[in-house]
Amino acid sequence: MTQHQPQFSYELASLESIAADVLARAKSQGASACEMEVSEGFGQSVTVRRNEVENIEYNRDKGMGVTVYVGKKKGHANTSDFSPQAIRDSVDKAITIARFTASDDCAGLADAELMAPAEARQELDLYHPWNLPVDEAIELARECEAAAFRLDPRITNSEGASVACHQSQFIIANSHGFMAGFPTSRHYISCAVIASEGGAMQRDDWYASQRAAADLASPAAVGDYAGRRALARLRGRKISTMQVPVLFEAPVAGGLISHFVSAVTGSSLYRKSTFLLDSIGKAVFSPMVNLRERPFVARGQASSWFDDDGVATRERDVVRAGEVQGYFLGSYSARKLGMQTTGNSGGNYNLVLDPGPRDLEGLIRQMGRGLLVTELMGQGINIVTGDYSRGAAGYWVEGGEIQYPVEEITIAGNLRDMFRGIVGIGNDTLVRGSKINGSILVDRMTIAGN
Repeated sequence: MTQHQPQFSYELASLESIAADVLARAKSQGASACEMEVSEGFGQSVTVRRNEVENIEYNRDKGMGVTVYVGKKKGHANTSDFSPQAIRDSVDKAITIARFTASDDCAGLADAELMAPAEARQELDLYHPWNLPVDEAIELARECEAAAFRLDPRITNSEGASVACHQSQFIIANSHGFMAGFPTSRHYISCAVIASEGGAMQRDDWYASQRAAADLASPAAVGDYAGRRALARLRGRKISTMQVPVLFEAPVAGGLISHFVSAVTGSSLYRKSTFLLDSIGKAVFSPMVNLRERPFVARGQASSWFDDDGVATRERDVVRAGEVQGYFLGSYSARKLGMQTTGNSGGNYNLVLDPGPRDLEGLIRQMGRGLLVTELMGQGINIVTGDYSRGAAGYWVEGGEIQYPVEEITIAGNLRDMFRGIVGIGNDTLVRGSKINGSILVDRMTIAGN
């Protein structure tokens, strides 16, 4: 039976009213400054496995977090109770905590002149509610999984197909007079299946995620591609230990960008726990690498016109022709470093890696002989030293063509060498979260196999 989709419990104006009450309470209780965030969200997720409904999950949550400053002392408190008394109690608790904490010269709000002005507001088209009845979600998930099973009788099992939709809204405010927020949506379809042949089994998956359901790939396309990826991995082999070029397929290549971001994020820099200290103006990457931050992408999965400090975001080149142009700093980490915030409190925004002229097949031909990596396992990355070692699976390439699948290997190197050794960037651009990138070809890494 079709069910009615719930909506937000609060109007955005009600969240603004809560924010105003928090700021007023903090001021009346002696806080010299205050910042806060209030939000709510809800969604549903349906998972089907072997054509049977395995899981139906609904979630609805809300929360308010307040940070107060008494001089250079900081206190923080949270609550999920929006009653006036609970709000007052949370603010009072934060002030009590602040009075008993040590003073920190870098604590405090971002500078008032850096606040995003109302006229800087961007219409980013981030809210597209999907009022999907649960019975229709079940049918979409079944359609997704069925597409994989139709491919080939060697698709013998499934880890499930899921369809999910989520909506949230928030307000950020501080005692500089900044107050802003907006609703957002995020929806996805995913499928993971198992292929079997001769007693051996291989698993693979695929998913699509978008702000608007209309932008999602069809459930059948997601399931079909997940099935094809699983089938392609059958008859996997081990290979000998060697040093060869490694081509990271777009879904895993985004991880290389994530490692760079981690290494040049404020907390890593001021703690001196990164191999990229003092890297601004230095050639960290191959000259072909251009990485741009684009906060104002319409329907972008990491778009906003202000950061968690209320600071205006801006478009910028993070890496230009291989040289680092800037870090990722919030106001606190910027003060620790004697620098100015980059408007990245809360994380990075849409990071776009400029594509090269070749698609994935073109990069495979360029590589000639080497390893195409399609899956990575483990967390063997040391941001302090740049050492990199992870379990991997993919395909062996010879003569510019895929020869056979490869499994149970480890790839290793150092991120310094890997970044400088990028010799190809694909135009097979894929959006995964805040990363927008194609495949990446690295000239040489060590493969540990037989």
